[in-house]
Amino acid sequence: MSSRVHSGEGQLIAEYALQKRIFIPYDFVPKNVINSFLSAEDKNFFSHPGIDAKSITRAVIKNLKNIFSEKRLEGASTITQQVAKNFLLTNEVSVKRKIKEAILAFRIERAYSKERIMELYLNQIYLGEGTYGIAAASLEYFDKTVGDLNYEEAALLAALPKAPSKYNPYKSIKKAKERRNFVLKNLYENSYINKNQYEKLKKKKIKTKKRKIEFLEEANFYSEEVRRIVNNTYGYDDLYKGGLSIKTPLNSNYQLESLKALREGLEEYDRRHGWRGPIINLNQLDWQKNIKKFIPDKSLNWDLAKVIDVNKLNVKIEIKSKEIGFIDFKDVMWTRKKSFEDLLKLNDIIYVKKIKKNKWSLKQLPEINGAIVVMDPYTGRVLAMVGGFSYKLSEFNRATQAKRQPGSAFKPFVYAAALENGFTPSTLILDAPFVMEQGKGLKTWKPENYGKKFYGPSTLRVGIEKSRNLMTVRVAQKVGFEKISEITNSFGIYNDVPELLSVSLGSAETTLVKLTNAYCTFVNGGKKVSPIFIDRIQDRRGKTIFKADDRKCVGCKEISYLEEEIPSLEDNKEQIISAETAYQITSMMEGVIQRGTGKKLRSLNLPLAGKTGTTNKNMDAWFLGFTSKLVIGTYVGFDEPKSLGRYETGAKAALPIFRKFVKNVVKKKEALPFKVPKNIKLVMVDAETGLQPNANTRKIIYESFKPEDHIMLELGKVSNKDRLEFYDSENLGDIYKFY
Repeated sequence: MSSRVHSGEGQLIAEYALQKRIFIPYDFVPKNVINSFLSAEDKNFFSHPGIDAKSITRAVIKNLKNIFSEKRLEGASTITQQVAKNFLLTNEVSVKRKIKEAILAFRIERAYSKERIMELYLNQIYLGEGTYGIAAASLEYFDKTVGDLNYEEAALLAALPKAPSKYNPYKSIKKAKERRNFVLKNLYENSYINKNQYEKLKKKKIKTKKRKIEFLEEANFYSEEVRRIVNNTYGYDDLYKGGLSIKTPLNSNYQLESLKALREGLEEYDRRHGWRGPIINLNQLDWQKNIKKFIPDKSLNWDLAKVIDVNKLNVKIEIKSKEIGFIDFKDVMWTRKKSFEDLLKLNDIIYVKKIKKNKWSLKQLPEINGAIVVMDPYTGRVLAMVGGFSYKLSEFNRATQAKRQPGSAFKPFVYAAALENGFTPSTLILDAPFVMEQGKGLKTWKPENYGKKFYGPSTLRVGIEKSRNLMTVRVAQKVGFEKISEITNSFGIYNDVPELLSVSLGSAETTLVKLTNAYCTFVNGGKKVSPIFIDRIQDRRGKTIFKADDRKCVGCKEISYLEEEIPSLEDNKEQIISAETAYQITSMMEGVIQRGTGKKLRSLNLPLAGKTGTTNKNMDAWFLGFTSKLVIGTYVGFDEPKSLGRYETGAKAALPIFRKFVKNVVKKKEALPFKVPKNIKLVMVDAETGLQPNANTRKIIYESFKPEDHIMLELGKVSNKDRLEFYDSENLGDIYKFY
């Protein structure tokens, strides 16, 4: 039986099978279908003990005639014998096999009821077009469920077992009608229909309707991840033969918008780096026959075209479908070419996309690639995932399989460790040169800020908002590697972290799914979640064999309309950081959007938080961001690692993908502010110094403090001098001279 994968809304997104088969219990098979198969195959089925003596005698007499006329010998197999052959024997034509078949038929009749034998037969039998069983065949030939079949349609299905290829209505409508009418005649002779019905039915034309199964092709990366998980957990046979029903958390709208946002973002990057030339040049009249390997992913809505004329104003093209169109110069300005003559020549094969009638735009497949993941932060359910520009071009999933350095996108976890160990968002950290010996014969490690500037003592908040490398290293040094390692392991980002300070700047590799999942903890109040790609799996009979939600319902058994207490689901998720720390990090990452590296998102006017990430030499670009309901992770990089370009940071290459998705999906009325824990105290402070505002304050913000943090600030007893505690104060003068 086929295993099927469905989205959260019930849309079919994938099917895994060796044979097309859908199981249908006997009780759900209508009488007209059963009567048709009895009339075609075995009218005495409900009365014989497994073999039919009368039919055998009749077949023997007929076969004596067939021997002399060199016709194919006929069998006299009952439905029970066919079940025995289909399940337990081969198709070998011999007396020995027929004897085995008869013996097995008697045994089956003793072991099972007639209804169970009929159920096995109707679900196992081959009916052509790759279909097995009446349920799959009904959909294949009529696009109907078995319950909706009328008598002439049921009779056609019953006509097929004798020779599915010979009587296939798609291949030979005449032979199919003759065989169907033979079954209708038997139905009349067996008193299942009257003469008037028979006369009307045999005159009817065969009307077929090919079933169109439309999978959500845009979800190929997602469904492949589901296939891999099920195959690894339950094995090949259960996946491809077991008839599993697999329900996923996939949100179809989110998936489509994710793919759209990722593709647009990657194309924008690719266009910034210019035109790389046509696919190929083909000087052939039948060029369409030689471009099969270049045909693009159907979901792109691109086409292949041949340049047939080039002039100063436009390019004339012939589409693969032989339609003629034009590309105007305004649609190729991104190529940085001064004229069409510099850009294209006759017989160039190119990718194009239709804008309107006769007007097309020039396209090229990006060399760059990336991924996007959308998660529910409270459950870990993966609502959308796209692992690359095109599944057809590359099945490699950059969300789950590509291990890359997260760069600055890792910093929030270092700051979370600091907040868990006595730091506050207003703690001052020195932003100044940092040098560390790495061992004998090795160069000293000298991390730098982006832009290679130093800013002196700055608050923890500013460190994350402006993504200051030197501050992060000093925080990590003060907190200690052991505590940072402990927190990153609990978040599930890494399994084994090397004991290097460079890890605090995101030098250790991880995947986009793991990092996005870790960010969920900041939104949900410090709870650990795991990525969920499968909500539930049911076997072929509807029994649930896996359920992702393992929470217990407290009070469900005692529920009564007389009781005032409402049942509740227990929260069994592990608390890995305090709710207060989770909110402080969230608040600081809101500052990233308002004043820091993510300020391009301010124009959306939504409560957003997030963090950019850029690795050394701009090899990888990240943006991890969230609303109060969704966490979205984006990644951009080359499959063969190389620099993205001088100014291609997380804010420029990855953030726009996040922005496109949020703009199209998150509605203002549904965007709620982040929940503030009861113990958090919000205090007005100077955004730059973290102290109480005064006459010189330029920007005031509400800072979040834990009960043990906010009292001193509230009383105004803290000065900058008291707060300079996380570097050697004796060398402070030398550091300022350095500036």
